[in-house]
Amino acid sequence: MTIDSADLLERFLRYVQIDTRSDAHATTTPSTPGQWNLLRLLAAELRTLGAEEITLTPHGYVLATIPATSPRPVPVIAWCAHVDTATNLPGAAKPIVHRNYSGQPIVLPDDPAQQLTLETTPHLRGALGHDLITASGTTLLGADDKAGVATVMSAVRHLLHHPEIPHGRIRVCFNPDEEIAAGMAHLDLAELAASVAYTLDGESPGEIDYETFSADGARLEIHGVAAHPGWARGTMINALRLAGRFLAALPAELSPERTGERDGFIHPVECNGSAEHATVELILRDFELTGLAQQHKVLEEIVAELRAAAPRAQLKLTFTEQYRNMRYGLERDMRPVEFAREALLRAGLTPRSQAIRGGTDGSNLTARGLPTPNLFCGMHEVHSPREWVSLQDMTKSVETLVHLSQVWAERG
Repeated sequence: MTIDSADLLERFLRYVQIDTRSDAHATTTPSTPGQWNLLRLLAAELRTLGAEEITLTPHGYVLATIPATSPRPVPVIAWCAHVDTATNLPGAAKPIVHRNYSGQPIVLPDDPAQQLTLETTPHLRGALGHDLITASGTTLLGADDKAGVATVMSAVRHLLHHPEIPHGRIRVCFNPDEEIAAGMAHLDLAELAASVAYTLDGESPGEIDYETFSADGARLEIHGVAAHPGWARGTMINALRLAGRFLAALPAELSPERTGERDGFIHPVECNGSAEHATVELILRDFELTGLAQQHKVLEEIVAELRAAAPRAQLKLTFTEQYRNMRYGLERDMRPVEFAREALLRAGLTPRSQAIRGGTDGSNLTARGLPTPNLFCGMHEVHSPREWVSLQDMTKSVETLVHLSQVWAERG
């Protein structure tokens, strides 16, 4: 199988220059206007490629169809990738292609303190001889998840250019706002009309993920008692000081800095306010619902102690479900995972699975009844200015998708 890697690279470089950073504080969907720019571009490119039933929904989902070429009925599969990038850094990259990487340190020119070396970046050893793409040091590259977007677009192009390859009807979905846990919140599954889906949002070649964290958000709202600071003795209750006491009471052993493998964590992500009113936002993560329930209990006990210490303050602790471990849905029928493993083998890769210390849009889709494992697309060091991707790994991801379409046609 010969994938047009030059076209794949050109697409990826084009996509990462569009700033699609999402915004957790926005009230619109997509949360930022830059995402619309990429979504409209993708819809136009799909039309040029000859895809059918192309739709850009009011909530920013690009949907399209690759018509079936198989003579027999085949379940409809969907390929999904998110267009937004993480909130912590600017998202308009100045991409740099490092051809035939030979192991030397990669110094990013806009911030020379940002370097990739074989000693500090272990995955680089597996990319010797590859063509690597980085940003310039002060932005994200956006391979999370524009490597997935480019991979899907390249697979669409390949199948439309090769109608002799037998496959069923394939649906394509590009969505906004995955990085703020809202990626599939407004997707109509009836409109997607697929029996199984795959997200392209993983890292190393051969990766097929079917287990994620379960995730909740938590919010503590504190109303103190205001008073003039010159005459505040016995009257003022400072909401910021209570927020500080709350943060200090969080168990250090449950922090992301102290946990790994299958441990869960409690992570404060934002604290705002004044002496009169303060809020603390947290994310809770565990692979099991019993672990999430225990984390709820930990926070409730800390808040109960603060209420007892400052009875005139008002403290409101609320929890919000974000996503659930996709294993709960996929373990009932592992064929989507088994077929992906077969596709990986046909692409010359060794399938491997591990529990993701995070989530994907597939967590939401699987919980809603659409089984959606996650496949690799080659990205590394995501959410950092050192983010990078291998063109050869992205090409292998495209090959995997093409083989996957054939596996479903043969065994579905």
